[in-house]
Amino acid sequence: MEASINAIEWSGNALRLLDQRSLPDDVDYLECMDAAAIAGAIRGQAVRGNSLIGIAAAYGVVLAAKAIGTSDNWEAALADAFAMLEASMPEVMQPSWALRMMHERTRRLADHVDVPGELLSAAISIHHSDIEANLTMGKLGAQLIRKHQKGKQNLMTHGNAGALTAAGYGTALGVVLTAHAAGLVDAIYVNETRPGLEGARLTEWELAQLGIAARVGVDSAAGHLMKSVPMTWVVVGAERIAANGDVISTIGTYALAILAMHHGLRFMVVAPSSAIDMGLEIDDDVAPDEQPGNDERSKVSALSPGPLTFDVTPADLVDVIVTEKGLIERPDAARIADLMSHRRLH
Repeated sequence: MEASINAIEWSGNALRLLDQRSLPDDVDYLECMDAAAIAGAIRGQAVRGNSLIGIAAAYGVVLAAKAIGTSDNWEAALADAFAMLEASMPEVMQPSWALRMMHERTRRLADHVDVPGELLSAAISIHHSDIEANLTMGKLGAQLIRKHQKGKQNLMTHGNAGALTAAGYGTALGVVLTAHAAGLVDAIYVNETRPGLEGARLTEWELAQLGIAARVGVDSAAGHLMKSVPMTWVVVGAERIAANGDVISTIGTYALAILAMHHGLRFMVVAPSSAIDMGLEIDDDVAPDEQPGNDERSKVSALSPGPLTFDVTPADLVDVIVTEKGLIERPDAARIADLMSHRRLH
């Protein structure tokens, strides 16, 4: 199953990005010829989602290396590009898993004759790995949906965690689409997802490109729908997941998890293992611009100035986390650690 929406494409000399700010009214693309253009696209929210932003940033490093050409010290030569790309990302996504991988590759290639070419290979590998991860997560999530009920079901999703946030079908929406293709879905309920309207503006558009109807509702109607419509699962994505299984995701996810528990729905979080940060400590009482220094653990807060865009869902409200490495049912610190040590949990 291949995604019909291609939000990112490497042309050989530039990175082509679908400008999500113009959706759903217009489909426009940005041709990014250098790292600064990619950083600008990320900062301006033309590109979204942990995976897609990471892939775009990896190609940004490639373009920076191509612009430099040759160097006796590639790590130093690319330091400004790495810093610029990292700074362009939403704080909740920092530090970037993809930039960390690209930096490590740069450090190991100090004496290589074609560092730009090797970095391009690394970025392409990251890109292709995300496509494969999307497919695997979709299959694992759909299998779990089938395991609990074999007939057609009503599913609810929140925000946008589809092809506009990844290299393939996406995470949460990838599971929904795989289940739909398997004949397991009767209706897909999409919350509009304020304040950015990612559900109404982006998820509905993605589904329409595939000829799938979505039932879009206001966020405040979710509880009523759960009570009045027979649903089985709420399926959402995540920006980051802490070592104990707490989930940072689009604002409103926490409330949905509470509603799902009250109404007897199962709650599924779908995210690549790169979103799991074993050093992440979530502190709701510390705003990002007020974080105290800590050499051992990073702190991320959902509380930032202006409209809230993310919240934290405690692990005990999550029935399962689906990653490309396997399923984590009833997630906690021990099960997260097992997954990240490559033990199979399914």
